[in-house]
Amino acid sequence: MNKPEKIEIGDAAAEGLINDESLAAARALIGNKLRPEQYLRDASVDSITIFANGVGDLNPLYRDLEYARWTRFGGLIAHPCFPWTHHWPGRSYWGLPGVHGFGVAIDCEYYRNVRPGDRINIWNRVLGVEEKKSRFSGRMAMQYLESTYTNQRDEVICRALGLTARHERKASRDKGKYDHIKTHVYTPEEHARIDEMVLTEPERIRGTNTRHWDDVKVGDQIDEIARGPLSMTDTMAFVIASGRGAAHGAMLRHAAKHPKHYIRNKAMGGGVEYTGIGHHREDFAKEVGVPGMYDYLPQRACWFASAITNWMSDDGVIKRLRMEARLFNIQGDTTFITGTVVKKYVKDRCPLVDIEMKGVNQRGDLSSPGFATVMLPARDVNTKIPTDGTVCELDLPPIR
Repeated sequence: MNKPEKIEIGDAAAEGLINDESLAAARALIGNKLRPEQYLRDASVDSITIFANGVGDLNPLYRDLEYARWTRFGGLIAHPCFPWTHHWPGRSYWGLPGVHGFGVAIDCEYYRNVRPGDRINIWNRVLGVEEKKSRFSGRMAMQYLESTYTNQRDEVICRALGLTARHERKASRDKGKYDHIKTHVYTPEEHARIDEMVLTEPERIRGTNTRHWDDVKVGDQIDEIARGPLSMTDTMAFVIASGRGAAHGAMLRHAAKHPKHYIRNKAMGGGVEYTGIGHHREDFAKEVGVPGMYDYLPQRACWFASAITNWMSDDGVIKRLRMEARLFNIQGDTTFITGTVVKKYVKDRCPLVDIEMKGVNQRGDLSSPGFATVMLPARDVNTKIPTDGTVCELDLPPIR
């Protein structure tokens, strides 16, 4: 029997440095294809429904078999962000060991839907590493990773550019940029307003009431949705929806290979935890300079996708979604997501609208600017959506 590997995990997170040497090692990976972490692979009725639950999406197109059977799809389809259950875009598990990573942006272009029975595959390609100045930690490294998601027929489902900001943990903690932010205390009236927005959201899902391109005007507003106040239940639900997690032997084997990604929680008997535990534990979040437990970047992007799919109706097609996390969304924060139609045009016989989006928290801060392009059915036959699988190429500038 093989002797178990010795596991050298400290009580505190590793304090890696961003220096010329570590940056050079990270840049050496540019152009390389990386082996991704593996979460969920197979789409099923259950996994699609659980994902909708985990991101708080109540659209019956992603959860009601009988409803979906009568749509143009003839059956259930998955939420647009479901492919990310296989691997979150931009994951910063490569390069710069011991340097904390925060997801800051996702820019995703969509090509086809996921249905029950599909098997999702992915390959990642390193695009770049840039050094930047940061008020949060001083020296910062921005990593760019492209994730291409395919199905079992090797057809591209979507392609996502993920940006991850890497910050030295000690520098972030010492700077204390967000120390002044405290958990928001809501009035009963504020709670009542948020609860009403959330509970009545299904009434504003466009669904079978087709939204035609001809009827949309520049300046039109999409329906506002609310997500919050953020709780540990919300962040855990997203992890469950993504099929992410490992325990005991499965976790320890990974920890033995990547000890700087793990810590022993000495306050809780020395149990091993992943360094991303700050999403669920306030004391560790403060160790990396964040005032409290915080959401996941792809989790927030899913909310933006829900706002768009609620508005566009079952006959619309989301072509591109971009979301940036400018501020931390911490425990107790609520994100109010809105959007404005800023452009209406036809390209390659595809009737398209561009929507400028924004997520604002309960303090009135713009925490998440975003952008979406949607293809809508048109009444005019000259702008009919192609049915031959033609892909509309978009003209949006890259996020970087």
